[in-house]
Amino acid sequence: MAPEFVAPALSGRFSGHEAFAGLVRHAFERAAADGWPEIILSDPSFEGWPLGETSTIRALQAWAKPGRRLVVLAGRFDLLIQLQPRFVAWRKTWSHLVEGRVCSPSALAGLPSAILSRNWFLLRTDAQAGAGQYGADRVRLQALHETLRSKFKVSGTGFAPTTLGL
Repeated sequence: MAPEFVAPALSGRFSGHEAFAGLVRHAFERAAADGWPEIILSDPSFEGWPLGETSTIRALQAWAKPGRRLVVLAGRFDLLIQLQPRFVAWRKTWSHLVEGRVCSPSALAGLPSAILSRNWFLLRTDAQAGAGQYGADRVRLQALHETLRSKFKVSGTGFAPTTLGL
């Protein structure tokens, strides 16, 4: 069970893997409570993300409604599939809301580890230390949106909801 996490201020910096995980959980709780129409997740592999935790799945379940969209942009999905089976199962159920994208190898450099919504972002700038920043600053939101848009343009479909074996 994860330690108690106090909701953060509107913006700030974080340091440590538990702080990052707590902010990820908080983002999904806010998305459900505030009805975010779109969530963009971005990371080379999603290592260290609490996507398979019961509380995260519960928040995603509460968030999932018609017309909403979750975009998952990665360099690879094999670790996510292996380490986050609850999230993978949730994704299968809600495949009509989830779009998985794989960055081309040439675009992988500089792929941010981030959560982006219309009005809030979480950006892990140092995956080793689990450090970064979060907030609602319009300039940073726009810059992150533009970065992700450029990565999206050189990505392809990935993270299929089912796999067919022959």
